[in-house]
Amino acid sequence: MEFVKPIKNREQIEQMKDAIGAEGKYRERVLFILGINSGLRISDLLNLRWKDVSGSSVTVKEQKTGKVKRFPLNEACVEALKSIPKGKPGEYIFVSHSNRNGGDSKPWTRQYIWKVLNEAAEAVGLDEIGTHTLRKTFAYHVFTATKNLTLVQKLLNHSSPATTLRYIGIEQEELNACYTGLNL
Repeated sequence: MEFVKPIKNREQIEQMKDAIGAEGKYRERVLFILGINSGLRISDLLNLRWKDVSGSSVTVKEQKTGKVKRFPLNEACVEALKSIPKGKPGEYIFVSHSNRNGGDSKPWTRQYIWKVLNEAAEAVGLDEIGTHTLRKTFAYHVFTATKNLTLVQKLLNHSSPATTLRYIGIEQEELNACYTGLNL
């Protein structure tokens, strides 16, 4: 598996949203928005059903951990979900067009989302992008907003702060800037 990075620049995040939406991939854009705002793993995003979203919150049983996770949706997620037609409670939110028209109901694959993300990233000039970029972007921006590594570690269910730092792409240059920028 290739190493992927978070999208650290907010302008590039907006460009990614636009690039995905410009192709008429509105549900894919919604998945991108949910991914970067929720920190869910791609497997959990792809398996979201309409019944998992209640008003402005989500309840999901994480595939990797088996734990039930419930969290509120921010305004960006609520608005994104309103932009697509709501399906029946048991239906997947992210299902292909052919499946929404009476075919077998199966969610998109991670390979499909990888392709969508990489096409948008190429248009924006980003590299080292993959499905895990969504979760990493969420974690990076929570950390930069709060500077609370313990909080991010808990949100991601990581066992150590070192794992979380490596995961969110806090690199040596950023660590060095803490020393040089302090000037007490």
